[in-house]
Amino acid sequence: MNHSPPNFRHLYYFWVVAKEGSITRAAERLGLAIQTVSTQLAQLEVSLGKSLFTQQGRRLTLTEAGRLALSYADQIFLLGEQMQEALAEADSARTRLTVGISDSLPKLTAYRLLEIATQLPRPVRLVCYEGEFDELLADLALHKLDVVLTDRAVRSGTTLRVFSHLLSDSETIVVGAPELVKDWGAEFPRSLNGAPFLLPTRNNALRGKIDEWFELQGVRPDVVGEFEDNALLNTFGRRGLGLFFAPAALAHDLEEQFNALLVGRVPQVREHFYAVSNERKIKHPAVEAILSAVYKGVLAGT
Repeated sequence: MNHSPPNFRHLYYFWVVAKEGSITRAAERLGLAIQTVSTQLAQLEVSLGKSLFTQQGRRLTLTEAGRLALSYADQIFLLGEQMQEALAEADSARTRLTVGISDSLPKLTAYRLLEIATQLPRPVRLVCYEGEFDELLADLALHKLDVVLTDRAVRSGTTLRVFSHLLSDSETIVVGAPELVKDWGAEFPRSLNGAPFLLPTRNNALRGKIDEWFELQGVRPDVVGEFEDNALLNTFGRRGLGLFFAPAALAHDLEEQFNALLVGRVPQVREHFYAVSNERKIKHPAVEAILSAVYKGVLAGT
């Protein structure tokens, strides 16, 4: 059975009802009569050939079809809001840069990369989202993001038409709070045997390299914490819970901001950072500026 394309006004009413949880509250938010919203919601269900809600007590609950429709409506109306903002900014002197930042990427690295964009002659408005790698790639493919900053390249064979641009290839260092460095810093790396460590979770691109290095050195650390979010790992490291790995290029920043001192260098474990874009050739001026600065060696460790 063929169904007509959904009316976007009806879809918008559905979206508001789903967010509010009731037709009454949705009607109040929209400034419409309850009967109007109810009728147009029913028309949308007819056009789709699916029931979108089921009644549970006084509250409407989404059906499986409703949850699927809501996921698409979220994307549609978020893009609509972004379009309005972009059109409003098109007449201004400011360039908009919407960035996805992988939660495993060191925040200091993200800052130093994005700082370049803020120094362009034309002012840049940064809009930053943090999330998991695969979710950010999906948003990039839908053009909800201009670029994704991450610690891994896109896997070959992916169905997404996105491209990885290497930003940095840096050796790592082991750092820690002063009291830990005092206890575990001598005769590096043998002294690390039994040392308390904060490590990335195993889905992090760096974790496998760290584990391999420990094994080659014959070191068995005491892993006291594993973190998916790099910023949280650094926070615990700052409190002296354990030693941790970091890009060598950030040694000065880590000491200044986290009071994290150098224990030793680990050139065998290298950390890579990438910009992922929808184009093989970058076109966004702010992203172009970041890549240009990297290629000219403006960033330490690149």
